[in-house]
Amino acid sequence: MADIALGAFESDTFLSGNGAGRRPTHWRRGDVVFSQGDPADAVFYIRKGRVKVTTLSPHAKEAVVAILGPGDFFGEGCLAGQGTRIGTVVVMSDATTVRIEKAAVIRALHEETAFSELFMTHLLARNVRMEADLIDQLFNSSEKRLARLLLLLANYGQDGGPQPVVASQQTLAEMIGTTRARVSFFMNKFRRLGFIDYDDQIVVRSSLLTVVLSDNAHVVRGFGTGSG
Repeated sequence: MADIALGAFESDTFLSGNGAGRRPTHWRRGDVVFSQGDPADAVFYIRKGRVKVTTLSPHAKEAVVAILGPGDFFGEGCLAGQGTRIGTVVVMSDATTVRIEKAAVIRALHEETAFSELFMTHLLARNVRMEADLIDQLFNSSEKRLARLLLLLANYGQDGGPQPVVASQQTLAEMIGTTRARVSFFMNKFRRLGFIDYDDQIVVRSSLLTVVLSDNAHVVRGFGTGSG
């Protein structure tokens, strides 16, 4: 979804954030763009940085449902009749977003072919990613899910990639549906094998693909991990 080509349309007008119904905002790490339960009245476009989308269950259990970066939209549920936000968006690194009022988005979808095609591409890409995430959750071990997530967050296979990953082990655990202890175990294993380096940021090497492509990720190079 990231790095969708915007062409002249972005640089000329709409997604620059300058104009009626559009407002650019600069954020610092930890800032909250909007919270679950807030009015859903605008769509956001990420020009720089990364954000984390979380949701809270009625039993106060929080889950990370997405990490988004440059070229991604979020908050588009307002276009489908969503009256309030069903999730919270928190900035993970210094970021710039453009807030586009719902009416401005609808008008652009009707009047701007380039924007309509761009937005449709975004929706289709997100749908494909959600299907892939579901299959990953249903059929792959937690080790393989973590490896895939790290490669996705590092932007492998996309324009401009690879990039360092800024995400806590707790966030990674919530995204793949396992415990922080399991993520810590696998991260240490990946580092011993030379697949990643990490300190404040996680540097992912292409060799991590061997975990994703392996039919038996738990026996990669002889390291036993147990079941996921």
